[in-house]
Amino acid sequence: MLNKLQSRLNQHNPWRLTADLKPRAEAGVICLLTDEPDPSVILTQRAGKLSTHAGEVAFPGGKRDPEDVDLVATALREAEEEVGVQADEIQILGQLSQIYSLHKLAVTPFVGVVSADVKLTPNPGEIDSIFKTPLSFLLDLDNARIDKFAMVDGRTRYVPSWQYQQYEIWGLTAWALAELLNVGLDAGIPTRPRPERSA
Repeated sequence: MLNKLQSRLNQHNPWRLTADLKPRAEAGVICLLTDEPDPSVILTQRAGKLSTHAGEVAFPGGKRDPEDVDLVATALREAEEEVGVQADEIQILGQLSQIYSLHKLAVTPFVGVVSADVKLTPNPGEIDSIFKTPLSFLLDLDNARIDKFAMVDGRTRYVPSWQYQQYEIWGLTAWALAELLNVGLDAGIPTRPRPERSA
């Protein structure tokens, strides 16, 4: 499965934000997959005391620091800071399309592979918990749904979503996962055009 994902990602041409969106900062996140027959994606639940996206499910990641040579470096640094995975433990498979976040960040998701027994240590200042969701669960279309919500500008938006155990996988994280599964594994996860692509 991971070999197929890597091959498809190598052929994938990720969508990039257009210049007119003018993000206020860049961010890099990493979708970490475990190296096993039924890979899992490693996800975090952000700490409830954070000022933004408190309690939400997310990939390890964050804003680019001035010393980061590129956004891959940002994502790898954040993986170490948030879940304790070292850069040399991660094999980068590819990149997904950029996403314009609610806080006007240009977010670039990367896909990486780690050992199935990699040690995960949550940073208590940023992460309440770390959990693994099998790709087989996400690939089951009976588990996927589309959520509808109204934005502050009055427009209606649609986002792919999953409920896994007590965790709701939603928003930017779900968008990136849907792209990964659809591009890499022909999953057929239902999606609607993202707002920044239909503006």
